[in-house]
Amino acid sequence: MRTVFDPTDPGTNAYDLLTSIVVPRPIAWITTVEADGVGNLAPHSFFNVACARPPMISFTSVGRKDTLRNVLATEHFVVNLVSEDLAELANASSAPFDPEVDEAQAVGVRLEPSDVVPVPRVADSATSIECRLHSSTELGDSHLVIGEVVAITVRTDALVDGRPTMDALRPVSRLGRDEWGHSPEVFRLTRPRRP
Repeated sequence: MRTVFDPTDPGTNAYDLLTSIVVPRPIAWITTVEADGVGNLAPHSFFNVACARPPMISFTSVGRKDTLRNVLATEHFVVNLVSEDLAELANASSAPFDPEVDEAQAVGVRLEPSDVVPVPRVADSATSIECRLHSSTELGDSHLVIGEVVAITVRTDALVDGRPTMDALRPVSRLGRDEWGHSPEVFRLTRPRRP
C-alpha cells in the first residue's frame, strides 16, 4: 500500500516531500558580493555538477534570494564545501538577514581572496569552486543557475594522488525538514565493463 500525493493539490506540500525524498543533498555554501561590495554567504542544497566539459555546476535559488540577485548582477560566485566542523556556521548563515548584512561577518566566518574570481571564499573550507555565470533559467518560483568553473581549490592536506578524500573533506549534507547528514560511510563498487 502507498499514499499518493498529488503535487497540484493545494493541500500537498511537494517541497517538503521532495526535500525529504531526494536525500542526501550536497550543500553549496555560496559566497557572492553585491554590486556595491556587500558580501553574502548562504547555503543552498539544490546543487550538483551540470556539465563535464567545460566543467559547470548548478544550484537552484528557491525564490529571489540575495545570492541570486548578486550572481545576476556581478556574474561571479564561489561554492564552498561545508564540512562537519562548519555545519553550525553554515546553518547560522541561512538565517533571513537583511540584504545589507554580510552573513560571514555576522556569524563569524573567515573569508579570504579567491584565486580567479572577485568574490572571496570561506577560508576554513577544505575546497572551493570559483564560478563565472553561464546562464540562469526561471523555473516557477525558482531560478536554476549554471556556473562555468574557472578554478577549483583544495587544501593540499586533503589530497591523495591529486584527488580529495572523504576522510579529509568530511562533507555534511541536507536531508528533510531540519535534518542534516554526517559525512557518508564510504564503500566501493567497481564499475562494470561492457559484457
